[in-house]
Amino acid sequence: MRIYAILALFTAPLLAAAPALMPLPVKMQTASGKLPIDANFVVETVGGANARLAPAVRSFLARVSRQTGVLYAPVPPPAADAHRLAIDCAGGPEYPTLGEDESYTLDVSATEARIHAATTEGAIHGLATFAQLIQPGPDGFQVSGVHIEDRPRFPWRGLMLDVCRHWMPVEVVKRNLEAMASVKLNVMHWHLSEDDGFRVESKRYPRLHQMGSNGDYYTQEQIRDVVAYAHGLGIRVIPEFDMPGHSTAWFAGYPELASSPGPFVPTDRGGSVMDPSKD
Repeated sequence: MRIYAILALFTAPLLAAAPALMPLPVKMQTASGKLPIDANFVVETVGGANARLAPAVRSFLARVSRQTGVLYAPVPPPAADAHRLAIDCAGGPEYPTLGEDESYTLDVSATEARIHAATTEGAIHGLATFAQLIQPGPDGFQVSGVHIEDRPRFPWRGLMLDVCRHWMPVEVVKRNLEAMASVKLNVMHWHLSEDDGFRVESKRYPRLHQMGSNGDYYTQEQIRDVVAYAHGLGIRVIPEFDMPGHSTAWFAGYPELASSPGPFVPTDRGGSVMDPSKD
């Protein structure tokens, strides 16, 4: 007990001083000053990535508003009054790409904060870190001075959403995408077919979703909307369709694909598999 007490005595001040970042950056050094996060806080972008960064900046400001209760005016405050976060980003690929440079640096002082990144994805990660650094202070919300250098340890940082066994409406999928971006995950595996349901509108084989979904499926327009939303957050969407097993929901509308006689209904208890001998 005495050893634990001594460890707690020495580590508690360190834990209290360290910001709660997830994941931890590669390098972090404290600096002087505190940047206020109030109605005069603005985000500015320079470089070649303004258009691609716009959705991420909107999502970031909405998150900061939820954290702080501050509503940001559509017209920025005068430059002399602004507390600025400047993003300097060259641009990078048009779409999130495996193996691209996702590194960034973040510097915060009493007068401004600045993110430098080679790609849009790096800048998005810098915004996620900045949002985690916002803390309440004696005069309102603030970000303490810091210098951060960061890059991902793994190029593929995925999360799977199984919307077959547990249906999720579009707004829930988007909420999960926002949570992924907040901790710098970059691939969403979208599990779209199972014994329990076929969750995508098919215009070529419409009985897949009409008879295999129990009414819970995404239209093609909704799919495009989710993919675009993920793109704005720096996340790739990987669709998953199970076959030849885990495919009972397919057979509700097309029993001729099965290796055993029907009838079939979507079920969580499993069932037949596809007949691989049939074209």
